[in-house]
Amino acid sequence: METKDMLESFGLSKETIALGEKFEAELKERFEEIDRTAEYNQLKVIKAMQDNRLSDIHFAATTGYGYNDIGRETLEKVYASVFHTEDALVRPQITCGTHALTIALAAILRPGDELLSPVGKPYDTLEGVIGIKEQKGSLSEFGVSYRQVDLLEDGSFDYEGIRKAINTKTKMVTIQRSKGYQTRPTLSVERIGELISFIRSIKPEVVIMVDNCYGEFVEKKEPSDVGADLCVGSLIKNPGGGLVASGGYIAGKTEYIESCAFRLTAPGLGKEVGATLGINQSMFQGLFLAPTVVASALKGAIFAARIYESLGYKCIPNGTEPRYDIIQAVTLGSADKLIAFCGGIQAASPVDSFVVPEGWAMPGYNSDVIMAAGNFIQGSSIELSADGPITEPYAVYFQGGLTWYHAKLGILTSLDRVLKTAKD
Repeated sequence: METKDMLESFGLSKETIALGEKFEAELKERFEEIDRTAEYNQLKVIKAMQDNRLSDIHFAATTGYGYNDIGRETLEKVYASVFHTEDALVRPQITCGTHALTIALAAILRPGDELLSPVGKPYDTLEGVIGIKEQKGSLSEFGVSYRQVDLLEDGSFDYEGIRKAINTKTKMVTIQRSKGYQTRPTLSVERIGELISFIRSIKPEVVIMVDNCYGEFVEKKEPSDVGADLCVGSLIKNPGGGLVASGGYIAGKTEYIESCAFRLTAPGLGKEVGATLGINQSMFQGLFLAPTVVASALKGAIFAARIYESLGYKCIPNGTEPRYDIIQAVTLGSADKLIAFCGGIQAASPVDSFVVPEGWAMPGYNSDVIMAAGNFIQGSSIELSADGPITEPYAVYFQGGLTWYHAKLGILTSLDRVLKTAKD
């Protein structure tokens, strides 16, 4: 049986398969460029592991308080080496990216301080954390104010607006690298560095945090290489490589990491406690695999953009623009097409392929959200997944793919279903 026959066995039409073959051939040179970046990042990770003398003894489990967990301590040294920071906090007790960001915000900000976002509204789940949306336990309840400066219409920074927004109360700046449920461009590490330099020229002592979710290993540099004090992300996204069952990381300056550790556990305990319960091996191995897994996800995102824009759908970024995260936004224009796209991704999944995704009032979001994720780890968005709010402009956000071949199958299946919906 040939590959085409196997694809047809998934119910794909000959037309869809032919379209996929056409764009895969066109993207050969682009894929080779992605592989070169992946090789560089793979070498960076291996070097960090070697420099920190990683050994199989570091895979041993600890329980209870987790005192003297040398695996945990070595993992955090490896992350600090990879991100070129003074220290890192890498823990399975960090439940998600939002939790990691909340730890960092709560560790640094105090009553009377102000948080500034110079890149517009943050991701939906942070609205309750900050207090943009009323929520028990928000930063606003503790007397922390918030100010934001939106990007200009062309996606550039409003430097004059940022200059005016920074004041004596500005203690911390948060920069979201990826787009979230927006159709703005993702920020490159270079642009983040330019923004950081500008902010430092106005207030050098301000603490700058970058939400690095979906961006790790996409480029050769990370935001911590261009001046970010804290770099924050989730281990069920890029750096977990699809193997880590739970966790998050915060990499940055020692004084801020210490504060984050006291916020995660308890003042006076900090990094000294936190049993790893045998998860260390997967956290090391996931990081080892992450550069090549991210490369697969990037290939899938570019492939999706090229196919969908050829059919007239707006894609951000488009199929020829540089990539700065693994997320591909496709504006489908109707709820039916959005649901069809997600149904196709679910149908192409190895887990729960028989399940039909539906929209629901997901906690932390402002509208019903539909999510397709037939994944080995619940909510893992480095695995093949797609989601989006069921509201105008009906954009779907596609990401992940532990292998390029799975990403390709998912995109083609989604395409088949969207085309059938358009005909009906």
